[in-house]
Amino acid sequence: MNALKVFIRKSLFGGIVVLAPIIIVAFLLRWGFYFITDIIQPITDTLIVNYGLPELSADLLVILILLATCFFVGTFVTTGIGKWLHGHFDTHLARFAPGYRIVKEIISQFFGDDKDSPFTRGEVVRVQLFGAHSPVTVTGIVTDKHMDGSVTFFMPTGPNPTSGNIYHVPEDLVTYLPDAKVEQMMKSIIACGAGSADLFATNKSQS
Repeated sequence: MNALKVFIRKSLFGGIVVLAPIIIVAFLLRWGFYFITDIIQPITDTLIVNYGLPELSADLLVILILLATCFFVGTFVTTGIGKWLHGHFDTHLARFAPGYRIVKEIISQFFGDDKDSPFTRGEVVRVQLFGAHSPVTVTGIVTDKHMDGSVTFFMPTGPNPTSGNIYHVPEDLVTYLPDAKVEQMMKSIIACGAGSADLFATNKSQS
């Protein structure tokens, strides 16, 4: 009887472990799709009325057009004239919409290139937050370095890595993990520290 209970419990939880992530991802994709289609609904309605397209086809067509537009704009702003126009556009828009620059900087932090975003640059660190004589360390991402030798880093909180705290510490309290990836660090944060042993094992240099 005990063996049967163990078998049932193991099978049940094994099924949950396999199916739950799939269901959650499917839910998030569904939510994201409907969120986007709500935003583009006016354009979709125009295509449906003028060209008689089914709603799903119109939604997908608009999304493809938006992606193509992003690709074109991203390519154009890498050119000389594109950079010039973008600079003037940013300057004038910032005057009329004060929140524009803040929103742009936040988006650049997450989706920008290596020189703009510490999240893509990925300097994962282990910091002696309470001083060199304390055995307590925390995991974080370097977000800035200063002329006086100090370092600013972001310490995510588990299991929600989008929230956390910002600290400014001397660099001699910081141990860099050059082979550790931001994704690997975030997984350990989401798992409330599980996987930290593998994360720290990637360390090859001490600062």
